[in-house]
Order: sequence, then structure tokens, then C-alpha cells
Amino acid sequence: MENKLQEIAKKLLTDGEVDLVIGYGADTDRFIEPVFITKPDEAKKLLWNKKCFNNLAVYLTKDVVKHANKVGIIAKGCDIKAIVGLIQESQIDRDKVVILGISCDGVGEPLLKKCNGCDVNTPKLYDHLIGDPIESTLREDKYAEVEDFERRSGEDKKAFWDKELAKCIKCYACRAACPLCYCAKCVVEKNIPQWVPTSPHSAGNFSWNFIRSFHLTGRCVGCGECERVCPVGIPLGLINKKAALEVKSAFEYEAGYDYEVEPPLTCF
Repeated sequence: MENKLQEIAKKLLTDGEVDLVIGYGADTDRFIEPVFITKPDEAKKLLWNKKCFNNLAVYLTKDVVKHANKVGIIAKGCDIKAIVGLIQESQIDRDKVVILGISCDGVGEPLLKKCNGCDVNTPKLYDHLIGDPIESTLREDKYAEVEDFERRSGEDKKAFWDKELAKCIKCYACRAACPLCYCAKCVVEKNIPQWVPTSPHSAGNFSWNFIRSFHLTGRCVGCGECERVCPVGIPLGLINKKAALEVKSAFEYEAGYDYEVEPPLTCF
């Protein structure tokens, strides 16, 4: 897969079809880092393995990338759902993004939790497909943990979130990793009026985490990056999946599958 990936990226740059390719490279044998390739000879830096779990779609809304005429991006099926969301919200132009879709049967060792409920092992949207198509075999229902949580009493739910959100240190790593958190100025940075207390205490922690979830309702594609990067291990995916399940139940809509379908909370 790596050879084909490098070959396609090199050709795209050689032929001038893209100005930039965003992909995965190796910082060390242990760590994988994003790489931004602008020269054909640099394509040999690109790699693919089980450690490539970052959602590179987060870079598509950065100014330095948006200034490129056309961008190539390496993306798994779950990452491409985020790209779909960005197209729907007019943050990127479909004609200016070349998607190198990766057939993926899961990342992480052991597998990341999100991979167990993945139904896009073979990407739904791409310009070039890297790897053979993989039939999606769900290991578990992606909403199973929400349904289990819903069986708890109201008091138990409150106690659970009081404990989890008390951990929040307001580092905003969740926001930085989320491809759909692209506001030029976040609500937490506004102080006239101040909507969210900035210090890490219970009221501010609750406001921040649930306001962010509300802002992602009908938009979150379940890429799992917010939960993966949280340094204190808050189960942020549970909040987002609850909102996603409500939208699915009310509107029969799930985010990230078709950029030609208008999200229900923008048109209902």
C-alpha cells in the first residue's frame, strides 16, 4: 500500500494536479506525524500503518493549506466523513481536494474503540483508492454504549458526568483535534459577555464540554479524535454519540456520508 500511495502522490505533484499532499510520515520508529509534501521527490516520506490514526482533515481549514490551489489528502473512511462535513459547510471546495482514500480494517494496537463500530472500512468518497476494498463487518453497534448508558438512572448519570468532567483541565485539545471545530474565534474565548467560565471548575467544565457537543450535533462524524487526544481520558465520544443518535432518530440522518445531502439542523 505504501508504494502505491507514494506513487500516486508523486504523480499528482509531478503533473501539477495538486500543490500539496497531506499525509502521514515517521518522526521516529515510535511516533507518526503529519507531513506536508510539496515536491515529487518528497513522496517517499509518506507511509501507512496501524499508527496512522490522526484525522488529517483538521488541516484542510488552516490558512496555509487553504491558500494552495489544490490539495491532495490521505484519508481513511472515517476521516473522509469529516471531509464530507467540510464540503457541506462550504469550508472546502470538492473540486480543489484530491482524496487518496485508504482501505482500512482498523488502526491502533489494540484497535481504537471507534474502529469496532466502523462501517466505512472502504471509503465512500475518494479520487484514488489505496488498497483492496474491504467489506465492512461491524464488530459492535457504534451506538451501543449510548444505549447502555441510557439505562442508568438520572442520579447515576449525573454522578458519572460530575466525576468525569471534574477531570477537565481546559486544555482544548479536543477542539484542536476536531476537523469540524474551525471557528476563527471560539465561544470560550469571548469575554464580552463571557459565556463559559475559563477556569477548570465544575460549572465551566460542564458548559464547555456540553456546549461543544451541541455545536457538533448533526455534524460530528464520530472520528474519535477528541476522545483519543483528551489527556485526562474523558469519554467525549459518549456525549457526541448521544447527540448523533438523537439526530438519527428524529431525522433519519447520520453525518459524513453524502455531501450533497443538506444536514437537517441547517434546513429543517
